[in-house]
Amino acid sequence: MNESERNEYILYRLEKSFESLADAKLLAQNQRWNASVNRLYFAAFYAVMALLLTENSEGLTHAGTRSQFNLKFIKEGRISKEYGRLYSKLFDWRHKGDYGDLFDFTENQVLPLIEPTENLLLEIKKLIG
Repeated sequence: MNESERNEYILYRLEKSFESLADAKLLAQNQRWNASVNRLYFAAFYAVMALLLTENSEGLTHAGTRSQFNLKFIKEGRISKEYGRLYSKLFDWRHKGDYGDLFDFTENQVLPLIEPTENLLLEIKKLIG
């Protein structure tokens, strides 16, 4: 992928992250808590992928993306550890909500995640420039 294509892909992933955030908000308004967690996770995932691409890096899996994000941005202090914990929580909760049998998130669990996820996306957008 040449630099122009990479930059287009970064912008595409960033756009998808904000679309997923909007979806998460709509799902929360309709009390679809597990689906909202899924969209919150993917909002963060797409933004993290975009950020990693700015350094010609990307995880080959969801776990690899989380690992690269922690290694290149959280441990280096370029992004707050708070956001690293948020991303890890969304990663774990998305898996639990999508694949856990007889498990449903609640309003009290999901609503407090929306604003911090949006702030993470804004922080990543600022870093990307």
